[in-house]
Amino acid sequence: MEYMKGFIIAAALLVCGTSAIAAQKTEPIKYGDFNSWVTRNIKESKLLGGEMTRVYEIGPTETIDGDEPYRPQGGSPWATSNVMANVMGIVKTSNAVFPADHTSASDKCARMTTVLETCKVIGIVNIKVLVSGSIFLGRIYEPIRSTSNPYGKMEMGIPFTGRPKALRFDYKVYNPGTGILTRASGSGVKTSPGQDNAEVFILLQRRWEDADGNLYAKRVGTGRERFVKTTPDWIKAHDLPVLYGDITSRPDYRDFMGLIPESRSYYAKNSKGKLVPVHEVGWDSADATPTHILVMASAGCGEAYVGTVGMELMVDNMALVY
Repeated sequence: MEYMKGFIIAAALLVCGTSAIAAQKTEPIKYGDFNSWVTRNIKESKLLGGEMTRVYEIGPTETIDGDEPYRPQGGSPWATSNVMANVMGIVKTSNAVFPADHTSASDKCARMTTVLETCKVIGIVNIKVLVSGSIFLGRIYEPIRSTSNPYGKMEMGIPFTGRPKALRFDYKVYNPGTGILTRASGSGVKTSPGQDNAEVFILLQRRWEDADGNLYAKRVGTGRERFVKTTPDWIKAHDLPVLYGDITSRPDYRDFMGLIPESRSYYAKNSKGKLVPVHEVGWDSADATPTHILVMASAGCGEAYVGTVGMELMVDNMALVY
């Protein structure tokens, strides 16, 4: 009798579990399988050697030749930290995001790494910039003219009104373990003891605009995770939960999950077509409907131009779970 009772309970649990799985819906993010890429062939200035360089963007499989400012192709919602700069008439590229093999040559992923880029022409320019490879939903506006105000050159987030339970993705991390932080924003290179981490986040915001074109937002949903250790193998179908409303009293809350500081505000275009900071002014109610989604994966989590050289993050199969 006890055996039958246990069997019935186990069967009931199995049915419930099966129903939960069946009820779960997964919605891939467009081009989030990272199997197709735009290849840009850009010739750098003769003063830098005139080399032909490749710069990659996430989108349909195609090739673009020349140093024209990039515009998203094929309706891709993705942007990368890969850019073309034109400083004082000198064309220089930066490429810290690459397509890489995942399970096979035909199954690609996005590989991000932290690198130190150098642009040196005697008597004209001598710049070293640390770049943490990143991908995000939004857009970069080229050409980049200077290293000042990096967030003011990118539009972060896209329109979105859903309420997902989680962001799902595969990932792999390599941490070089140097214990050194490098800071390089153009004028010089400084190092100090410290540790950067790879990071993935999903943020949901409800944005609005005032009469003067200023943009504001309240945080509707939050999912943010930092990865410290090297993972020898791929972590498959990892779920980053989206937590709704004010999460500061939760036991799993961490400081880096908080509201975006004013000094690091992301930018977006207002109704006048001008890139302006989005001021995140508070937490929204847990049942609010967002207007925008922000998703980013990066080989660094600190401020711009600061990180651990050689840090690497690979991601694949990004999707929203409902």
